[in-house]
Amino acid sequence: QVQLVESGGGLVQPGGSLRLSCAASGISFSSNVVGWYRQAPGKQREWIARINSDGITNYADSVKGRFTISRDNAKNTVYLQMDSLKPEDTAVYYCRAGNFYWGRGTQVTVSS
Repeated sequence: QVQLVESGGGLVQPGGSLRLSCAASGISFSSNVVGWYRQAPGKQREWIARINSDGITNYADSVKGRFTISRDNAKNTVYLQMDSLKPEDTAVYYCRAGNFYWGRGTQVTVSS
């Protein structure tokens, strides 16, 4: 059974940083595309970053230069380092592996 568990969310002031983690069981992150998505209240879920099996990364324009996705194959975990956070980054953040598997999300709130 595949399970993805996000962690690391919380409340942070504008300009601050957080690192999200997505730990997997039942699926190998090193063999799959893993993406981070987010959904703000009243908005559709949007893609923000992905890393493929070769380690190639891509970012949405809204987070490019501020967020960094990375992978630890030994821990079967993908991270999202989020710097220079803005209030508009407030959302529930989800990880996705392949085309089918989603975590349950972690809340990120950016507010003073």
